[in-house]
Amino acid sequence: MALNILPLSDALGAAVTGIDIRRPLDADDTAAVRDAFLEHHLLCFRAAPVTAPEFCAFARHFGEPQKQLLRAKRDAAAPEVSVLDSTYRSDADKPDDQRMIRLTGWHTDDSYFALPAKATMLQSIEIPQSGGQTRFLNMRKAYADLPATDKQRVDGLRAVHCYDTRRAPARASALTNVETGETTDVIHPLIRTHEDTGVKSFYFNANRIDRIDGMAPEQSDALLDWVQNRIVQPQYRYDHEWRLGDMLLWDNRCLVHSVNMDFPVGQPRRHQRILLQGVRPV
Repeated sequence: MALNILPLSDALGAAVTGIDIRRPLDADDTAAVRDAFLEHHLLCFRAAPVTAPEFCAFARHFGEPQKQLLRAKRDAAAPEVSVLDSTYRSDADKPDDQRMIRLTGWHTDDSYFALPAKATMLQSIEIPQSGGQTRFLNMRKAYADLPATDKQRVDGLRAVHCYDTRRAPARASALTNVETGETTDVIHPLIRTHEDTGVKSFYFNANRIDRIDGMAPEQSDALLDWVQNRIVQPQYRYDHEWRLGDMLLWDNRCLVHSVNMDFPVGQPRRHQRILLQGVRPV
Protein backbone atom coordinates (compact mmCIF):
# COMPACT_ATOMS: atom_id res chain seq x y z
CA MET A 1 0.00 0.00 0.00
CA ALA A 2 1.10 3.55 -0.72
CA LEU A 3 1.51 6.02 2.11
CA ASN A 4 -1.68 8.02 2.66
CA ILE A 5 -2.15 10.98 5.04
CA LEU A 6 -5.65 12.40 5.58
CA PRO A 7 -6.72 15.15 8.03
CA LEU A 8 -8.74 14.06 11.06
CA SER A 9 -10.32 17.45 11.82
CA ASP A 10 -10.12 21.14 11.00
CA ALA A 11 -8.43 21.78 14.34
CA LEU A 12 -5.51 19.35 14.15
CA GLY A 13 -4.49 15.79 13.40
CA ALA A 14 -4.10 13.41 10.45
CA ALA A 15 -4.48 9.66 9.96
CA VAL A 16 -1.58 7.74 8.40
CA THR A 17 -2.13 4.51 6.50
CA GLY A 18 -0.11 2.45 4.05
CA ILE A 19 2.91 1.71 6.22
CA ASP A 20 3.92 -1.23 8.40
CA ILE A 21 5.03 0.13 11.78
CA ARG A 22 6.91 -3.12 12.47
CA ARG A 23 9.34 -2.38 9.64
CA PRO A 24 11.73 0.56 9.09
CA LEU A 25 10.37 3.44 7.01
CA ASP A 26 12.21 4.33 3.82
CA ALA A 27 13.67 7.83 3.44
CA ASP A 28 10.78 9.22 1.38
CA ASP A 29 8.08 7.97 3.76
CA THR A 30 10.04 9.19 6.78
CA ALA A 31 10.33 12.69 5.30
CA ALA A 32 6.63 12.77 4.36
CA VAL A 33 5.52 11.66 7.82
CA ARG A 34 7.79 14.15 9.58
CA ASP A 35 6.46 16.98 7.39
CA ALA A 36 2.88 15.90 8.16
CA PHE A 37 3.67 15.88 11.88
CA LEU A 38 4.83 19.50 11.78
CA GLU A 39 1.77 20.50 9.74
CA HIS A 40 -0.94 18.62 11.66
CA HIS A 41 0.73 18.35 15.13
CA LEU A 42 -0.83 14.90 15.71
CA LEU A 43 -0.62 11.73 13.62
CA CYS A 44 -2.64 8.54 14.06
CA PHE A 45 -1.04 5.39 12.67
CA ARG A 46 -3.69 2.72 12.16
CA ALA A 47 -2.06 -0.50 13.31
CA ALA A 48 -2.26 -3.56 15.54
CA PRO A 49 -0.63 -3.56 18.99
CA VAL A 50 3.13 -4.13 18.84
CA THR A 51 5.67 -5.28 21.40
CA ALA A 52 7.47 -2.69 23.53
CA PRO A 53 10.79 -3.17 21.63
CA GLU A 54 8.95 -2.79 18.27
CA PHE A 55 7.24 0.34 19.58
CA CYS A 56 10.60 1.76 20.63
CA ALA A 57 12.18 0.99 17.25
CA PHE A 58 9.39 2.79 15.37
CA ALA A 59 9.57 5.80 17.70
CA ARG A 60 13.21 6.38 16.78
CA HIS A 61 12.10 7.58 13.34
CA PHE A 62 10.90 10.76 15.09
CA GLY A 63 13.36 11.33 17.91
CA GLU A 64 15.22 9.76 20.80
CA PRO A 65 13.04 7.96 23.38
CA GLN A 66 13.61 8.85 27.02
CA LYS A 67 12.78 7.01 30.21
CA GLN A 68 9.72 8.33 32.00
CA LEU A 69 9.96 9.64 35.54
CA LEU A 70 7.93 6.96 37.39
CA ARG A 71 10.08 3.84 37.56
CA ALA A 72 7.15 1.59 38.45
CA LYS A 73 5.52 2.18 35.04
CA ARG A 74 8.57 1.29 32.93
CA ASP A 75 8.37 -1.82 30.75
CA ALA A 76 10.88 -4.51 31.69
CA ALA A 77 11.77 -5.33 28.06
CA ALA A 78 12.14 -1.69 26.96
CA PRO A 79 12.48 0.82 29.82
CA GLU A 80 11.81 3.75 27.48
CA VAL A 81 8.24 2.38 27.18
CA SER A 82 5.79 2.91 30.02
CA VAL A 83 2.52 1.02 30.49
CA LEU A 84 -0.38 3.27 31.50
CA ASP A 85 -3.43 1.56 33.00
CA SER A 86 -6.44 3.78 33.74
CA THR A 87 -8.94 0.93 34.27
CA TYR A 88 -11.58 1.36 36.98
CA ARG A 89 -11.45 -1.88 38.95
CA SER A 90 -14.33 -1.03 41.28
CA ASP A 91 -17.13 1.53 41.60
CA ALA A 92 -15.15 3.22 44.37
CA ASP A 93 -12.33 3.98 41.90
CA LYS A 94 -14.59 6.17 39.73
CA PRO A 95 -15.37 9.52 41.37
CA ASP A 96 -18.55 11.46 40.58
CA ASP A 97 -16.44 14.57 39.94
CA GLN A 98 -14.17 13.73 36.99
CA ARG A 99 -11.98 16.74 37.78
CA MET A 100 -10.60 14.74 40.70
CA ILE A 101 -8.80 12.49 38.20
CA ARG A 102 -5.49 13.92 37.12
CA LEU A 103 -5.78 12.83 33.49
CA THR A 104 -8.83 15.03 32.89
CA GLY A 105 -6.83 18.26 33.30
CA TRP A 106 -5.49 19.92 30.12
CA HIS A 107 -1.75 19.29 30.11
CA THR A 108 1.38 18.80 28.07
CA ASP A 109 3.70 15.97 29.06
CA ASP A 110 6.86 16.53 31.08
CA SER A 111 6.65 20.33 31.42
CA TYR A 112 7.99 20.10 35.00
CA PHE A 113 11.43 19.26 33.54
CA ALA A 114 13.93 21.80 32.23
CA LEU A 115 14.04 19.79 28.98
CA PRO A 116 10.44 18.61 28.44
CA ALA A 117 9.59 15.85 25.99
CA LYS A 118 8.99 17.30 22.52
CA ALA A 119 6.48 14.61 21.58
CA THR A 120 4.47 11.73 22.99
CA MET A 121 3.66 8.41 21.32
CA LEU A 122 0.75 6.41 22.72
CA GLN A 123 -0.64 3.09 21.51
CA SER A 124 -3.87 1.49 22.69
CA ILE A 125 -3.51 -2.05 24.01
CA GLU A 126 -7.00 -2.46 25.51
CA ILE A 127 -9.90 0.00 25.21
CA PRO A 128 -13.33 0.25 26.85
CA GLN A 129 -16.51 -0.12 24.79
CA SER A 130 -17.40 3.54 25.31
CA GLY A 131 -15.73 6.72 26.56
CA GLY A 132 -12.00 6.97 27.17
CA GLN A 133 -11.29 9.42 24.35
CA THR A 134 -8.05 11.41 24.43
CA ARG A 135 -8.82 15.06 23.67
CA PHE A 136 -6.49 17.64 22.17
CA LEU A 137 -6.34 21.43 21.84
CA ASN A 138 -4.30 23.35 19.26
CA MET A 139 -2.23 25.93 21.15
CA ARG A 140 -0.79 27.32 17.92
CA LYS A 141 -4.21 28.32 16.60
CA ALA A 142 -5.34 29.58 20.00
CA TYR A 143 -2.39 31.97 20.16
CA ALA A 144 -2.64 33.00 16.49
CA ASP A 145 -6.28 34.04 16.98
CA LEU A 146 -5.49 36.41 19.85
CA PRO A 147 -5.99 40.14 19.20
CA ALA A 148 -2.71 42.06 19.05
CA THR A 149 -3.39 43.65 22.45
CA ASP A 150 -3.76 40.23 24.07
CA LYS A 151 -0.58 38.96 22.43
CA GLN A 152 1.24 41.93 23.94
CA ARG A 153 -0.28 41.02 27.30
CA VAL A 154 1.15 37.48 27.33
CA ASP A 155 4.33 37.73 25.25
CA GLY A 156 7.38 37.62 27.49
CA LEU A 157 5.60 36.14 30.52
CA ARG A 158 7.18 33.15 32.22
CA ALA A 159 5.37 30.41 34.13
CA VAL A 160 6.58 28.33 37.06
CA HIS A 161 5.96 24.61 36.40
CA CYS A 162 5.86 22.24 39.39
CA TYR A 163 5.42 18.49 39.63
CA ASP A 164 2.25 19.38 41.53
CA THR A 165 0.42 22.67 42.01
CA ARG A 166 -2.30 24.02 44.28
CA ARG A 167 -4.21 25.05 41.13
CA ALA A 168 -4.89 21.44 40.04
CA PRO A 169 -7.98 19.82 41.64
CA ALA A 170 -6.34 16.36 41.68
CA ARG A 171 -3.02 15.48 43.24
CA ALA A 172 -0.10 14.05 41.29
CA SER A 173 1.22 10.50 41.75
CA ALA A 174 3.46 9.96 44.76
CA LEU A 175 7.21 9.99 44.08
CA THR A 176 10.15 8.11 45.49
CA ASN A 177 12.98 10.12 47.07
CA VAL A 178 15.00 9.75 43.88
CA GLU A 179 12.10 10.93 41.73
CA THR A 180 11.47 13.89 44.02
CA GLY A 181 15.07 14.99 43.54
CA GLU A 182 14.55 14.93 39.77
CA THR A 183 11.51 17.24 39.81
CA THR A 184 12.54 20.62 41.14
CA ASP A 185 10.45 23.59 39.92
CA VAL A 186 11.30 25.04 36.50
CA ILE A 187 10.38 28.21 34.61
CA HIS A 188 9.23 28.17 30.98
CA PRO A 189 7.85 30.87 28.66
CA LEU A 190 4.06 31.09 28.57
CA ILE A 191 4.35 31.69 24.82
CA ARG A 192 6.73 29.20 23.23
CA THR A 193 8.46 29.44 19.85
CA HIS A 194 8.53 26.04 18.12
CA GLU A 195 12.17 25.22 17.36
CA ASP A 196 11.33 23.35 14.14
CA THR A 197 8.83 25.80 12.62
CA GLY A 198 9.53 29.15 14.31
CA VAL A 199 5.80 29.54 15.05
CA LYS A 200 4.54 30.74 18.47
CA SER A 201 1.94 29.01 20.60
CA PHE A 202 0.72 28.89 24.17
CA TYR A 203 2.81 26.55 26.33
CA PHE A 204 0.25 25.65 28.99
CA ASN A 205 -0.28 22.92 31.56
CA ALA A 206 -3.21 23.13 33.96
CA ASN A 207 -1.76 20.25 36.01
CA ARG A 208 1.72 21.76 36.42
CA ILE A 209 1.72 25.57 36.08
CA ASP A 210 1.65 27.03 39.58
CA ARG A 211 1.97 30.74 38.82
CA ILE A 212 3.30 33.42 36.51
CA ASP A 213 6.81 34.32 37.59
CA GLY A 214 7.00 37.71 39.36
CA MET A 215 3.23 38.27 39.39
CA ALA A 216 1.02 38.65 42.48
CA PRO A 217 -0.98 35.45 43.23
CA GLU A 218 -4.41 36.94 42.50
CA GLN A 219 -3.23 38.49 39.24
CA SER A 220 -1.44 35.29 38.24
CA ASP A 221 -4.49 33.11 38.89
CA ALA A 222 -6.73 35.47 36.94
CA LEU A 223 -4.40 35.42 33.94
CA LEU A 224 -4.00 31.63 33.95
CA ASP A 225 -7.78 31.21 34.21
CA TRP A 226 -8.16 33.57 31.24
CA VAL A 227 -5.67 31.52 29.21
CA GLN A 228 -7.54 28.29 29.94
CA ASN A 229 -10.85 29.84 28.93
CA ARG A 230 -9.29 30.99 25.65
CA ILE A 231 -7.74 27.69 24.65
CA VAL A 232 -10.73 25.38 25.32
CA GLN A 233 -12.87 26.83 22.52
CA PRO A 234 -14.33 24.10 20.27
CA GLN A 235 -12.60 25.30 17.07
CA TYR A 236 -9.24 24.29 18.58
CA ARG A 237 -10.31 20.82 19.70
CA TYR A 238 -10.10 17.25 18.39
CA ASP A 239 -11.32 14.23 20.39
CA HIS A 240 -9.71 10.94 19.38
CA GLU A 241 -11.98 7.89 19.39
CA TRP A 242 -9.58 5.03 19.98
CA ARG A 243 -9.46 1.90 17.87
CA LEU A 244 -7.48 -1.05 19.18
CA GLY A 245 -3.86 -0.64 18.09
CA ASP A 246 -4.09 3.05 17.18
CA MET A 247 -0.69 4.68 17.67
CA LEU A 248 -0.74 8.45 18.18
CA LEU A 249 2.24 10.76 17.83
CA TRP A 250 1.63 14.31 19.05
CA ASP A 251 3.61 17.49 19.49
CA ASN A 252 3.82 18.59 23.13
CA ARG A 253 5.26 21.94 22.02
CA CYS A 254 1.97 23.16 20.54
CA LEU A 255 -0.78 20.84 21.83
CA VAL A 256 -2.35 20.08 25.19
CA HIS A 257 -4.41 16.98 25.91
CA SER A 258 -6.75 15.44 28.45
CA VAL A 259 -8.68 12.18 28.85
CA ASN A 260 -12.41 11.56 29.04
CA MET A 261 -12.41 9.32 32.11
CA ASP A 262 -16.13 8.57 31.89
CA PHE A 263 -16.06 4.92 30.80
CA PRO A 264 -17.48 1.74 32.35
CA VAL A 265 -16.08 0.22 35.53
CA GLY A 266 -14.25 -3.06 34.89
CA GLN A 267 -13.58 -2.46 31.20
CA PRO A 268 -9.79 -2.28 30.65
CA ARG A 269 -8.18 0.89 29.35
CA ARG A 270 -4.43 0.32 28.80
CA HIS A 271 -1.87 2.06 26.60
CA GLN A 272 1.87 1.94 26.09
CA ARG A 273 3.68 5.26 25.88
CA ILE A 274 6.99 6.71 24.74
CA LEU A 275 8.27 10.24 25.33
CA LEU A 276 10.72 11.74 22.83
CA GLN A 277 13.54 13.97 24.07
CA GLY A 278 13.12 17.71 23.67
CA VAL A 279 15.02 20.94 24.27
CA ARG A 280 14.56 23.87 26.64
CA PRO A 281 11.49 25.90 25.59
CA VAL A 282 12.15 29.45 24.35
